[in-house]
Amino acid sequence: MFRTALRNVLAHKARLLMTVLAVTLGVAFVSGTLVFTDTLGNAFRSQTAKGYDKVAVAIEAPGADSLGSAKSSKGISTAVVEKINGLDGVGEATGRVTGFAGVADEKGKLIGSGWANRGENFEPGKDGKDASHDFAQGTGPVKDNQIALDRTTADKGGYKTGDTVRVSTNGPVQEFELTGVFTTEDGAVNAGGSLVLFTTPVAQKLYLEPGKFSTVTVTAAGGASDAKLLAEIKPLLPEGSEADTGAALAKEEAKAIESGMTQMNTMLLVFAGIALFVGVFLIANTFTMLVAQRTRELALMRAVGASRRQVKRSVILEAVLVGTIAAVVGFLGGLGLAVGLRGAMGSFGAKMPDGPLIVSPTAVFAAFGVGVLITVLAAWLPARRAAKIAPVAAMSSVHATATTKSLVVRNTIGAVITLAGAAGILAGAAKAGDEGRMLVGGGAFFTLIGVIVLIPLLSRPVIALFRPLLQRVFGVAGKLAGQNAVRNPRRTGATASALAIGLTLVTGLTVIGVTLGQAIDKASTSNVRADYMVQMASMGPLSPSTVTALEKTKGAEAVSAQQTLMMEIDGQEEPTAAISGSDISKVFTLRMVSGSLDSLAEGKLAVDEKTAEDKGWKTGDTVPVTIEGDREGAAPVKKSLTVGAVFEENQVMKAPYVVSADLTAPYFEQPYIQEVWVKMAGGESAANEQAVVDALGDNPSMSVMDKQDIRNFFGGIINQMLYIMYGLLGMALIIAILGVVNTLAMSVFERQQEIGMLRAIGLERGKVKRMIRLESVVISLFGAVIGIVLGTFLAWAIGETFKSSIPDYALVLPWGRIGIFLLLAGTVGVLAAMWPARSAARLNMLTAIKTE
Repeated sequence: MFRTALRNVLAHKARLLMTVLAVTLGVAFVSGTLVFTDTLGNAFRSQTAKGYDKVAVAIEAPGADSLGSAKSSKGISTAVVEKINGLDGVGEATGRVTGFAGVADEKGKLIGSGWANRGENFEPGKDGKDASHDFAQGTGPVKDNQIALDRTTADKGGYKTGDTVRVSTNGPVQEFELTGVFTTEDGAVNAGGSLVLFTTPVAQKLYLEPGKFSTVTVTAAGGASDAKLLAEIKPLLPEGSEADTGAALAKEEAKAIESGMTQMNTMLLVFAGIALFVGVFLIANTFTMLVAQRTRELALMRAVGASRRQVKRSVILEAVLVGTIAAVVGFLGGLGLAVGLRGAMGSFGAKMPDGPLIVSPTAVFAAFGVGVLITVLAAWLPARRAAKIAPVAAMSSVHATATTKSLVVRNTIGAVITLAGAAGILAGAAKAGDEGRMLVGGGAFFTLIGVIVLIPLLSRPVIALFRPLLQRVFGVAGKLAGQNAVRNPRRTGATASALAIGLTLVTGLTVIGVTLGQAIDKASTSNVRADYMVQMASMGPLSPSTVTALEKTKGAEAVSAQQTLMMEIDGQEEPTAAISGSDISKVFTLRMVSGSLDSLAEGKLAVDEKTAEDKGWKTGDTVPVTIEGDREGAAPVKKSLTVGAVFEENQVMKAPYVVSADLTAPYFEQPYIQEVWVKMAGGESAANEQAVVDALGDNPSMSVMDKQDIRNFFGGIINQMLYIMYGLLGMALIIAILGVVNTLAMSVFERQQEIGMLRAIGLERGKVKRMIRLESVVISLFGAVIGIVLGTFLAWAIGETFKSSIPDYALVLPWGRIGIFLLLAGTVGVLAAMWPARSAARLNMLTAIKTE
């Protein structure tokens, strides 16, 4: 039976080509994902280990953020660093102070990604060198007007030593002389950012205060124990500082990297699973048609003594051989995909640390396991059908048709599963919240399975809608195409299912994305009266001097800064917006439910409607509040605030509570001003925008957004996510297209005699081609219609689960995009039919008529 299986694979290699391609693409997706994430994780772990290689103890000041900035704390003093240096076994203790720094290019634009642009102090050791930076040109800064840049940033800006460079932090732009260019494996630089080195006094002044550091690294001397040094250092540190050994921190960061890679792995493998799920239909269709075309051959095997088990085993062996070949090719393709993804990161501005390509046993086993297992599972049902063919019945009929009983059972099961899934979706939509979304997700799975089971039954009524149009427009070719499309509903259904699955996901994501985008767009346009929004490119805090500069801008009618802070309100830590000035009503439209925003000036509290309902508050109620500022030694301040206003929830106001900045100002030395809103006389104009830019000192680190930019800022992420999803689902759609090609090609082979007869009675070659193309288009459109309807239904249900948390949410059907999906489905049908249609038209009439 093995020889028989091998002979059949070789005999039908052309017909199995699309199956091999489908499995190859799925395996390449899986293996490429595993190899890429393993390689990426290994490179980052190696980089982290290298960074902590000589670090015995690492210390972080209390309150330091992810960049190491400790502006809200007082840092670690130089005196403490000197005490650490005096301990036995300490090689050297080096203090660092870090924060945001943006470098302007020759056109005044920011170099690098805003969030990853950093600045820190140049701190040479006893040998005069800074071990963290390897200088390719010049030296580190020694004067306060000097800096050094990483090589990537210097190259992008066209800078060389001796040039003047404009640099900004969260304040005015300053000019520095470039004294050196260095190479670095800093993670922020590799992520597309920049690194600026200042002298220690300048960095401390910019990011902390003179004589203070945000982090300290300690090296060991003479084989001293890291744990012993840690124990001796801890008592010297200010309260709230965090310290650990370099080995422990390296291990901790390695775990964080592993967690991040696992999340990326999971996301990519989900889409790989979707692609493989779609491929199952192609494989099953292929083996079903092969079995149908070989019924006489299989019957002969039964007649000469082969058992049902042997017949079934022969088909399964064919699947194993096909799966193995596809797994080998797919695994090699996955290696190429991993290498390509690694290179593509550089084109997006992210530099991946150096490291070898990691091919783990898991990736190898997954590739071959997935390739073989998916193919065998998909071929199991056709193999089972092949084994059940009676020899006498098979000898008298080329094609075995499904019995009425089997169709009734299939349709009954499909209807029950679909109804159960639909009930789950409707229950989830009514329930809302996380629990509702879980119900919708479970219901969607069962509904999709049920529709796939029912799709042969649906094919006749749905395709019947197209048939009159086909016959009227395309005549005989159109009539034949419509009949052929429903001749074998199971085959048509299996082919259309692949497209239906892909378009269900694409349509669902599109409807949700467009609906959310329009809700956010409406919120940003109806709730914002300001002409411009100013914020840091790093998304960090703006300096209070920025607000002062904008207030002095010529033509500025209203300027209102929005400070973000956490306050304890009614016993819970809550995000709160502190608004400066009396111009809030000129830059925002906050619709009042009760009370007035003017009450903020009286030291009262404004609360959004949903929070007020949840808390049972109304205007005039008193709420206990605790404000914990950033001033050294200051104790938290307890107050009782009166609710002076209740406003409708909106997306622009990023907190459910609003107070006046005058209320919180006494408690904060460095208020966290996230954005400043500006309204200009005459509205938006090039002159007004330039006036705002000039008022900021043409600062490359500050973004000045007009109303369209504001809309893009709040809603742009939705479109970006949609395009990423489209790209990840592209593999599934490609496999679906291969399924259409495969079905048509094998159908043409199966119908050679019929096509020969049509040619013999006068059907021209051109009409034969048209018939095959139209059949392909009809099947593709059928799958598209099912997918679009199901995707829209799921999008509605998911939207119902969170619409209460999004103001102005209303389902939007993007008819333009839906039309594009249908057009693309039709185009897919035309392209998929090119090879089968050409093959059908080139058949020799006499040879085809003689074909059994």
